[in-house]
Amino acid sequence: MTDPGPIVQLDGVSFSYDGDPVLENVNLSIIEHDFAWIVGPNAGGKTTLVKLIIGLLAPDRGRVSLFGKSPQAARTMVGYMPQHAALDPRFPITAFDIVLMGRLGNRHPLGPIPKADRELAMEALAEVGLADKARTQFASLSGGQQRRLLVARALAGQPKLLLLDEPTANLDIGVEQELFELLQRLNERLTVVMVSHDPAFVSPFVKSVVCVNRTVHTHPTAEIDKDIMSELYGRPIRIIRHDRHFDREGGDA
Repeated sequence: MTDPGPIVQLDGVSFSYDGDPVLENVNLSIIEHDFAWIVGPNAGGKTTLVKLIIGLLAPDRGRVSLFGKSPQAARTMVGYMPQHAALDPRFPITAFDIVLMGRLGNRHPLGPIPKADRELAMEALAEVGLADKARTQFASLSGGQQRRLLVARALAGQPKLLLLDEPTANLDIGVEQELFELLQRLNERLTVVMVSHDPAFVSPFVKSVVCVNRTVHTHPTAEIDKDIMSELYGRPIRIIRHDRHFDREGGDA
C-alpha cells in the first residue's frame, strides 16, 4: 500500500504584515486522514498559517498547495470553521439556515435552493447530533451546540479537509470532550486540522502536532513533551493529557 501523499504543502513560505515578519521559511506537509493540531502562543502566527493554507493570504515568498492545486482552486474541498463566526446572536436565523450557508460555495447564488442542498444540510445536522434542532433559533442553542452547528455548516460543503480555528475556546471540559469525539469520528473519512493556543492536548485523537511561533516544526504526538512545549511558549508548560485520569490522591486511576 502506498503512503498517503500530502494534501497540504508549504515550501519555504514566509509572510509579513507591513514588513513585520510573522512566519519565516515554513515547510509543512499534512497528509490525508491526519488529525493535526496547530498550536502555539498568541501572535505566534497560527491564524496567519491557516489563512495562507486556504488562500485568504498570499505568501511573500514560497509556495502553498492544497490537494496539489492552488488554495483558490481547491477551496471548495475545504470546510472552514473560523475562530470568530460572523453571526449576530440577535438575528432570527435557524440552525438549518446556518448550515445551508455551507452550500453557497457549491451552487449559483441566484434562484431557489435545490432540494439536494437542503438534504445535504440536514445530513450535516444529523452527523453532529443536531437534527432535532433544525428549526431552533441560533441564539437558543447552548455554546457547545453552536460550535457543533458551525462544524455542520463546514460539513455541508462536502469537504475533504476540515479546518477549525480555536473550536474549543471557552468550552467546559465535558463539552470540549464531546466535540473532540465528534472530530475523531469525522477523522475516519476526513483530514482534520485544528488550531489552538492551549498547550493541553488530547492524545487519543491527535496524530501530529504542528508547533508555530514564527517558524513551524511538526512532531508526531508521541514526541511531544513538556520540554518541547516550554521551548515553544518560552515558559514552563505543564501538559494535560486527556487520555490519563487521576484519583484525588494524585495517583493513576
